[in-house]
Amino acid sequence: MRDGSSKLAHEPPEPEVPHHSAQVLQFRPRARLPERPFSSSPGLANESVDHQSDLLDDLSRYEQDIEDEPINYRHRMLMNVMAVVVVTALVGIGVWLADTIAEMERKQDCVLQGRQNCAPIEVPAPIVK
Repeated sequence: MRDGSSKLAHEPPEPEVPHHSAQVLQFRPRARLPERPFSSSPGLANESVDHQSDLLDDLSRYEQDIEDEPINYRHRMLMNVMAVVVVTALVGIGVWLADTIAEMERKQDCVLQGRQNCAPIEVPAPIVK
């Protein structure tokens, strides 16, 4: 061991070769709206109102015209009931799954402690006459 044949004691570890699988993505900055200073002068107030109305006009394409399609309350309530049923089922499945995992963990702990009989013992209720 003292003849210098051991690499562990005399040589530092070799550095790892970096993998060049990473890629840097270039993102273009978003175009900003020109900032307008807030002022109490009437000319700038009109400009800010015009700017706000332009923004609202841009959102008008996403609005639905109520006169074209009346709201179908029956369909809406049906969808709400279906949502409640799905959420209730998901919560029930989650509770069942958590209970099953806890029971399996208890059994596994029992077996890992070296016990022989880890099955629960069911004692029948006494019959009263």
